[in-house]
Amino acid sequence: MKILVSGGYGNFGARICRALAAPGIELVVAGRHGAQAEALAAELGHGAQGVALDVTTDIGAKLRALAVDLVIHAAGPFQDQAYAVAQAAAEAGAHYIDLADGRRFVCDFPAAMDGTFRSAGKTAISGASVVPALSSAVVAHLCQGWQRIDVIEQCLAPAQSVRIGPATVAGILSYCGAPITVWDQGRWQQRQGWSEHRLVQFARLRPRHGALCDVPDLELFPSHFAVTQRVMFRAALELRLAQWGFTALAWARSVGLIGNVEAFARPLVAVSPLLNWLGTQLGGMVISVDGADGSGQPIRRAWHVAADHNHGPEIPPMPAILLARHLARGDSLPVGAHNAIGLLPLSEFDSEFAKWGMVTDTIDEPA
Repeated sequence: MKILVSGGYGNFGARICRALAAPGIELVVAGRHGAQAEALAAELGHGAQGVALDVTTDIGAKLRALAVDLVIHAAGPFQDQAYAVAQAAAEAGAHYIDLADGRRFVCDFPAAMDGTFRSAGKTAISGASVVPALSSAVVAHLCQGWQRIDVIEQCLAPAQSVRIGPATVAGILSYCGAPITVWDQGRWQQRQGWSEHRLVQFARLRPRHGALCDVPDLELFPSHFAVTQRVMFRAALELRLAQWGFTALAWARSVGLIGNVEAFARPLVAVSPLLNWLGTQLGGMVISVDGADGSGQPIRRAWHVAADHNHGPEIPPMPAILLARHLARGDSLPVGAHNAIGLLPLSEFDSEFAKWGMVTDTIDEPA
């Protein structure tokens, strides 16, 4: 199988390329700067090649010329992108997977692209990342056999010293201080991005304050899992200085003091390493579910993952890597366009977690 990774030498794209570089896969590392793509391809070996490719221009001809079988789109941020890369992949007769975490991008993807990919007889999957691919696998695992789900709470907690790219930070800033629709108290309500602060407990990390993030799960989970009361997703930075700094930006935007908050992405990425001595290399995530078990009794169950040695960024690319391997083996995936919810069982992630020394805990808590 010939696989092209856009943003292939970026923060997540390079991880995907390293994971997929193997006999039987013809890998194409693609990005705006051809020299960087070629350098990574030479490092990977296994016949990998590097090409210059700008996803903001007409890439259809390039994909057809390369005759790729699968396009993995890892060039974010996705919050303001259209579906040009997916459209080009379909026209080139290729499957498509992306790492999008933008709520509108992922949630609207099936309706926008399903007809195109069904006509092409190919598979297209959006959101093959922490949300909603991994998060939905965790929830399905936690509540197996339950009668009812009332509340789903999630919190992502990156290590301070982990390298986060400007695209990821820009994606976070895009909703800081902006209105977000959430499912709370059994109805849709408006909240403000990077608000709803709450102290979150982790199995292997110190408690952190988490703030509301706008992710696809907020819209997809209430209907997919028939949640009766609430779905929330928070992010908890390790340093309180950073956590409340984002809060200040959110407030400034909400009162009209700042317009283009995303412009702070690159300065924040540049400043962050200067504060690494105040933090650690340990990050993680917790997902908890409240509801009624098979006998109708109240139950609360939580899943935790802890990633040390700055290995946390290995988690977001995992779903795309696993799905790409399925396609490379010739496994059947649903034709048409889909978001990544419910496509992978949690058990498939076990070997990936083990590879990076990550530890998971499933804990029954007082309901």
